[in-house]
Amino acid sequence: MFIKHPGMKKITLMVMILLTASLAGAQKAWQKITDKAIRELTFDFKIPPPEYGMILWWGWDGHMSDTVIKRDLDRIREMGFRGVMLEAGYGMTAEYLSPEWFEMVRIAVDEAKKRGMIVWIEDEGKYPSGFAGGKFSRERPDLKMQGLVITERIDAKSGIRVYAKMPHYALSAVAYNNTDKTSRIIDITSGTLDWTAPEGDWRIFVAGNRFRSSQTRSVNNPTRGKDTTASLMDYLNPLATKQFLSWTHEKYKEYIGDEFGKTFMGFMGDEPDFAYTPWTPKILEEFKARKGYDIKPFLASFFLPQLSEEAKRMKADYWDVWSDLFRDNFFTVQADWCRENNIEYIVHLNHEDQLPGLIRSSGDFFKNMRNVGIPGVDAIWAQIWMDHVADYPKLASSAAHLYGKPRAFTESFAAYSYRPTVPEAKWVLDHQLVRGINFVQIMFMSASTSRQAPAPQLPQAKPIQKPPVPTVRRTSFFQSDTFPPVAQYINRATFLLSQGRPSAKVCVYFPTLSFWYGDNEANKNLLGLSQQLTENQIDFDFADEQAFESVLSLRNGAFVNLSGQEYKAIIIPSISVISETATGKLKEFAKEGGKVIYCGRRPLMMTGKTFRDATEPAEIPGAITEPSGKLTQDMIDLLPEPDVKLNPSSPQVKYLCRKFPDGELYFFFNEGTAPFSSSAVLEGKGKAQLWDAGSGDIKRIKSRSEGPDKTIIQLDLKGWETKFVFIRR
Repeated sequence: MFIKHPGMKKITLMVMILLTASLAGAQKAWQKITDKAIRELTFDFKIPPPEYGMILWWGWDGHMSDTVIKRDLDRIREMGFRGVMLEAGYGMTAEYLSPEWFEMVRIAVDEAKKRGMIVWIEDEGKYPSGFAGGKFSRERPDLKMQGLVITERIDAKSGIRVYAKMPHYALSAVAYNNTDKTSRIIDITSGTLDWTAPEGDWRIFVAGNRFRSSQTRSVNNPTRGKDTTASLMDYLNPLATKQFLSWTHEKYKEYIGDEFGKTFMGFMGDEPDFAYTPWTPKILEEFKARKGYDIKPFLASFFLPQLSEEAKRMKADYWDVWSDLFRDNFFTVQADWCRENNIEYIVHLNHEDQLPGLIRSSGDFFKNMRNVGIPGVDAIWAQIWMDHVADYPKLASSAAHLYGKPRAFTESFAAYSYRPTVPEAKWVLDHQLVRGINFVQIMFMSASTSRQAPAPQLPQAKPIQKPPVPTVRRTSFFQSDTFPPVAQYINRATFLLSQGRPSAKVCVYFPTLSFWYGDNEANKNLLGLSQQLTENQIDFDFADEQAFESVLSLRNGAFVNLSGQEYKAIIIPSISVISETATGKLKEFAKEGGKVIYCGRRPLMMTGKTFRDATEPAEIPGAITEPSGKLTQDMIDLLPEPDVKLNPSSPQVKYLCRKFPDGELYFFFNEGTAPFSSSAVLEGKGKAQLWDAGSGDIKRIKSRSEGPDKTIIQLDLKGWETKFVFIRR
């Protein structure tokens, strides 16, 4: 088998809980946050239900038949997997999205049911999601992806008159003076460009809308290459999303039928994003309705070598609008369809490990994940490895926590340039689990089982920090006899980490607005701060503007999210922009005793309805500033008392805590190779138990109480070792 890789009204927490409960009425336990007692977990810990277990990316490469499907599923189950993610591959006898394809999927679901396994389906014939195997290019070219692009560049010297008829797709023009870096808007509403260059060395930029698609890797592309032959759909147009659903989801429902929500769990979206500045036919109308001014004359200014202050603000307004449309017309439409049909929608974006790139191509991570059932990230080509810091899985887990979702997933391996050993693969997964991921998809680049070709053995190579070009190599660590025990470990680990409620008391403001404004320094400070927090055993979540607008409710001096989690301190990294809404909420929070800490530079401006009309930022009485931008001891002393205190401590040891009605679960991971030994003071009073995710055994360990609500244990971790410790009342 091959394996590949404007604002909402404020509403009270109670109303949000009722709304969430109404949507979750038909949900099963694994799809919603539950308050099971720890004793209830003992029944499923040894052999967790399959919906909690690790799943294998099952690529259908080559000839597929009933026999091949049965053989593959038997082999996959023997390796410890309880579910599969089905993906179309190259060289299949059944064309993707043909009746024969859907019939083979039906057979696969039936056979998985017989084996007590579950099935997920990638919603595209390769990636990224949204081209329906080339159907948009062939059958609905009017709904193809569009981009706002520069259509013409004209050089003009001082005193030269430039006259040109503009094509129908031309929208905006601007002249840029290469000498003093100033610019002038040129009116082309008459359909002609008529402009005489003043003193200077000028270049005129004309912007227009054209059909432009990000590259796709389509299973129906005879070259098997990645190009724009199969165009993506217009993600910002709900008609395109509904057309996509009619070609894909509706057909799967027709063939799979009653197993929707039973054996068949749902669809996964893979890396939907834009390679160009997005455009959709109604965006000017939407922009004016949301922002109150006409952006059309200024569109060409977005592409200048150096943007003016006005252009930077208007471009940020444009990003705000199109990211709203991306959320509402692509992600939410699919999430609603899945929810109505008793299945789940999971998706991850692109460039999660490179935040400015993520925001540039996807608009707003948290907006996009707002209505997604299971938010995710990927780690497919060494974004996560032992030689560099990678805290970005916290994006997915933070979104899940904020929006009351119990699961956050990872799509891992596939294109690692270095072939991991089994212990190394487990390290990569543990690295993500301790940052809140609790749903694991494994993708092996190996020879297709459908073709029964053996995976070649590659020489070991020294890992590199980030391969300049991800080189897809075949890995066969799943063929090792040592892999099934790891699969069982992951199944039990993700089961435990999907129970209870998250407990981080610290929230870090995520600076999407500053990224839109072009402030990439905010990224550097954010990443440094995140690293320092995790290395000091201070758990945290990210929260963005959307959370302050409509998710976080103030109660007893804490912000409460839809998971019932309480944040008692908000850390704001060096940023340029903050909203009026967030500022108002933070004022109330500080007034009621919450800690607001600026770590680095304070914001330069405060937005209301628009960036264009942003004002001076308001003061937050009681807020504290740490000008160094670093997590100092004085700053640590201001934060709420952590769940864990290690003596001695080590930056190599990470932890995660989840709360239960009758106790706490602590997950520890020693990311280093050196053994670690420490006294650990844990929040929660009760008896300590060690739950061994490797063996499924549960045993008491020595502990003693400290004060009214603390328990002390001895924590000993070998290199790369993990431990699950429950404190049971």
